[in-house]
Amino acid sequence: MSTINVLGLILLILMVLVGGKAGLQSFLALLLNFGLLFLAIVLVAFHFPPLPVTLVVGVLVLALTIFMSSGDDMSSTVAFLASAVVLVILVLLIVPVEHWALVQGFGPEDSEDLEGLSVLVGINFVQVTTATAILSTLGAIAEAAMAIAAGLSEILEQHPKVSTRALLGDGIAVGKQIIGTTFNTLFFGFFGGFLALFIWFTGVHYSFGEILNDKIFVSEILMILFAMVSVILTVPITTWVMTRAVAGQRKRAAKQMSKK
Repeated sequence: MSTINVLGLILLILMVLVGGKAGLQSFLALLLNFGLLFLAIVLVAFHFPPLPVTLVVGVLVLALTIFMSSGDDMSSTVAFLASAVVLVILVLLIVPVEHWALVQGFGPEDSEDLEGLSVLVGINFVQVTTATAILSTLGAIAEAAMAIAAGLSEILEQHPKVSTRALLGDGIAVGKQIIGTTFNTLFFGFFGGFLALFIWFTGVHYSFGEILNDKIFVSEILMILFAMVSVILTVPITTWVMTRAVAGQRKRAAKQMSKK
């Protein structure tokens, strides 16, 4: 049994022990999401338009991640709707920024690996970079949306008569606590993943200006910034969607009571 299989089995056991049925569903969602991402890679390799493929796969990944990790229908629905709205806004942001940044393709650091290979693969690398940036934000969006929606659902369960104005304030308060930890998670994930590249920069004596203008470095920094922006947007949007859902639910309940 390979190392990956052993670690995957340990992950499954821990998720089931800690999360029970929800943990098992989350593990299955992880496997399905991996399959969706692999499908997206195959479709792009067969020259399907990268951006439409990314949007379809992104919506499916959000749906699987959110609906298979929560048993509360209301919080799941709110989180998914808010995530979809944030995804649309991010697409409108990412597409022009990636065109202006000119960080598509390979950098000088990849020259040794690409030696003797052709990069004329017939795929628009700007669209591929845009698709990568969009997909890299999905985890942060789903995590923040579910955290806000689940927190507000718990507040509603404990205080069913809480006003929508107070609920809106509670959502923003919860979001402020989430933003700080999420930013740290994104930053340290980036730093850990690119530690070898930083060591390489130091070894070849790159200046600070050369690092800031390096294509690989800028591309990764942009993805981190997009993910941070997505978290910031997710907090108020999820809170607003939840308050609208609660207001609509109470209005329907009042109408039914008046009919009786």
